[in-house]
Amino acid sequence: MQLYFIFYVLPDFGILLPPLVAGVIGLGLHYGTYTAEVYRAGIDNVPRGQWEAAKACNLSATQTWTNIIIPQAIPPMIPALANYFIAMFKETPLLSAITVLELMNQAKSVANTYYRYIEPITLVGAFFLVISLFSVVLLRWLEHRYGKIER
Repeated sequence: MQLYFIFYVLPDFGILLPPLVAGVIGLGLHYGTYTAEVYRAGIDNVPRGQWEAAKACNLSATQTWTNIIIPQAIPPMIPALANYFIAMFKETPLLSAITVLELMNQAKSVANTYYRYIEPITLVGAFFLVISLFSVVLLRWLEHRYGKIER
């Protein structure tokens, strides 16, 4: 819905954006709302005593955030952020609705040109699968490496 609004409705108000920019803004707005909630939940997960201890030690706001809050807030956020990253990657074919030439659209174009539909679409599907699996492995490694909370 955001993609259609940004690409097709905003030009009626004099705001004309190229398809790729509209797609990046649309997906960014869509997933930005979800990730903002993940960040809020991660920060709320830090015990109130940590905030009070930082205040008792006369740490500045910058020191409190960089040395105490963020190192404790990030690890619980990693799985949810990884999930949204992979979901956003899988939703890039939606950009073809606003004329962005992405992989699935290119596969359909090749298929229509050569009248061979199985090969290009299977190849793109395999590419999505490989990239998704690689992302899962990388993000799982990040989760195991940095996801441990030491208190």
